[in-house]
Amino acid sequence: MKFLIFIAPNEFKDETVSMLKLFLDKFDIDSKITSYSTKECVGAHGAVYKPDINANLINPLDFDGIFISDGAGLEIYKLYEFRPLLDLMLKFNNADKYIIAIGNSVKILAKANIIKNKKISVPDNDNELKNFVLLFRGAASDRDIEIAGNIVTMKNAAGIDEPMINFFEHLGIR
Repeated sequence: MKFLIFIAPNEFKDETVSMLKLFLDKFDIDSKITSYSTKECVGAHGAVYKPDINANLINPLDFDGIFISDGAGLEIYKLYEFRPLLDLMLKFNNADKYIIAIGNSVKILAKANIIKNKKISVPDNDNELKNFVLLFRGAASDRDIEIAGNIVTMKNAAGIDEPMINFFEHLGIR
């Protein structure tokens, strides 16, 4: 299997990306870091990742899915308004590839208009995000993980262990 991890150019959640990489390595899944920046991306706590592939060059057919990391960078860069990223989510969705959004990155799925009639895990006490999900006809959920076909949403990176194990079991990977 082969997955992408999408990060904002800056201020992504370092802990989310490190946990994702840890789990993907543990389950022997190939992963690549991607962003719309070709330069080094710096996380909120200083972690630095050089994208392996520019998001403009991605063909969803080459991957099994994409993880979208959360963090303040999504808001700073308003990535949920960035048409090329929304189009990429549509391509992954149309190819029936997994799209895994964590925390506030569910805004990207909502704006790509791919959450209609799906349960979407939303961080606790984030009423603005819950309303955003409802606006795009999704159903906000307080569960740690929601799997709705190829759309997977996780509340946050804290305690990501069990949701990730559940997701990989869903894929048939142990």
